[in-house]
Amino acid sequence: MGDHGTEPGRGTAPAARRTPEDGMRETTAPAAPGHSGEPPRYAPEWLRLREPADAAARARGLLDPLRIRLAGLPGRADGLVVHDVGCGTGSMGRWLAPLLDGAQHWVLHDRDPYLLHFAAVAAPRSAADGSRVTVETRRGDLARLTPDALTGAALVTASALLDVLTTEEVGTLAAVCASAGCAALLTLSVAGRVDLTPAHPLDAEIAEAFNDHQRRTGLLGPDAVTAATAAFAAHGATVRTRPSPWRLGPGEAALTDQWLRGWVGAAVEQRPELRERAPRYLDERLASRAAGELRVVVHHTDLLALGRPAGRAS
Repeated sequence: MGDHGTEPGRGTAPAARRTPEDGMRETTAPAAPGHSGEPPRYAPEWLRLREPADAAARARGLLDPLRIRLAGLPGRADGLVVHDVGCGTGSMGRWLAPLLDGAQHWVLHDRDPYLLHFAAVAAPRSAADGSRVTVETRRGDLARLTPDALTGAALVTASALLDVLTTEEVGTLAAVCASAGCAALLTLSVAGRVDLTPAHPLDAEIAEAFNDHQRRTGLLGPDAVTAATAAFAAHGATVRTRPSPWRLGPGEAALTDQWLRGWVGAAVEQRPELRERAPRYLDERLASRAAGELRVVVHHTDLLALGRPAGRAS
């Protein structure tokens, strides 16, 4: 999904780029007021709105190879150490921690202290087998993630992160994970495809404009998973990918409306020539949703990279 700060009719907030859960470029994330000099804040209400769709979409097929890797690591008194980058309000931890056995210590990274507070308060307390889960928060972003910061880590996780990075930044992430010897589970990267039923003549043009919007200023957008696969493989990691689509129907009405407004808004921002036709298109799509007729599949991809654990010979 990758979002980070695009609202219909507004530009992208650069300072929000490292906050992957802050909304998706496909969606709307109402900004909350911040103090002067702080990065923009995004409403936790929006993150709660999308959390069930994220949880349903993530590829559980990647969990078995991850569990095998984690089970083979030396035991630690505080359990597995997991670093969640761009954690937002912590939905990744709430999804994953209860699906893994054993004690876990989650280190939550985000540049927004407002979101870190929510993430810490709502963090899970127990693993799948009832073992203890603890958390700590660190304010910062990907640029500050170093092998030293990941010392002892078993896993790095993120949601909707890769598509808002550049090729260089993805390379840095892969290198840091390889140097630290930890696995990486990077979920919900946009795949550049959206299926809307029933179809509309303007669907393809809006989708193409949106994809171009995602690639602006050198960001990877829909090319992110391909770039990340190559980057991790170059460091000797085994990379697996699985589809993780959002499937939006009548039960996701509020989320679908937000997604539609943000998706169309980004397309118009990228191609102003759509401005005359887009409002009617959006009205028709919202009306179709309100009538219970619209179905939307927003395609994403999850990636699991398993490199050589630290201290192991090749």
